[in-house]
Amino acid sequence: MSAILSLRGISKNFGAVAALTDVSLDVAAGQVVAVVGDNGAGKSTLVKVLSGVHSPSAGTITFAGAEVTIGSPAEAHTLGIATVFQDLALCENLDVVENLFLGRELRRGRLDEVAMETRSWELLRELSAKIPTVRIPVASLSGGQRQTVAIARSLLGDPKVIILDEPTAALGVEQTAEVLNLIERLRDRGLGVIMISHNMEDVRAVADRIAVLRLGRDNGVFDAAEVSNETLIAAITGATDNVVTRRASRRESKADV
Repeated sequence: MSAILSLRGISKNFGAVAALTDVSLDVAAGQVVAVVGDNGAGKSTLVKVLSGVHSPSAGTITFAGAEVTIGSPAEAHTLGIATVFQDLALCENLDVVENLFLGRELRRGRLDEVAMETRSWELLRELSAKIPTVRIPVASLSGGQRQTVAIARSLLGDPKVIILDEPTAALGVEQTAEVLNLIERLRDRGLGVIMISHNMEDVRAVADRIAVLRLGRDNGVFDAAEVSNETLIAAITGATDNVVTRRASRRESKADV
């Protein structure tokens, strides 16, 4: 499976601090790649490099077979890379349509409310979203529904890769399931999905591959269907024998009985 997005030797320094060092990553169309790691592992910096917030200090980014420079969020958007940050950046006092088209309103002399509402329903139907009406204020939506609106907004630019930063953080069980189903639908649409997450159960539920960052460096890329929890925890923590890995090993042993 050929990669639509490839990073090679990406480093990012802030003065004397190395946030990323020689990081490489491949994402193919129709594939979910989870990026995991402890706090300070470099996940947020990697997201900001890919979304054009930060320029890398070294390394190359290849998109759709061509080496590219992502100098700003607008350039990332034009290229076909969409990012949904953890805070979602939604305006709670505006309704779903107004949030989807904020700053990108459709006009025919004046605002084309009919066209925007029609397009909003099309996007939400494609995502099988559980939202009763597109004229409901975002403040009235659940966490899972808000995540859906933020993802739908990112799809307006017809991206090829979508980055989801902690998409299930602070969600309940039902809302988390709703978002994980949404991620699977993004993969089924042929999008490359990068999912940043601390939650290993959510990662295992939808990821095809799991990339581990530790202290700003690559620390392994694993097939999600084959890697054990013990191996992942060891890669994340840098330890192969501690109370956490022993507990995980005992759980897996009981599961095999």
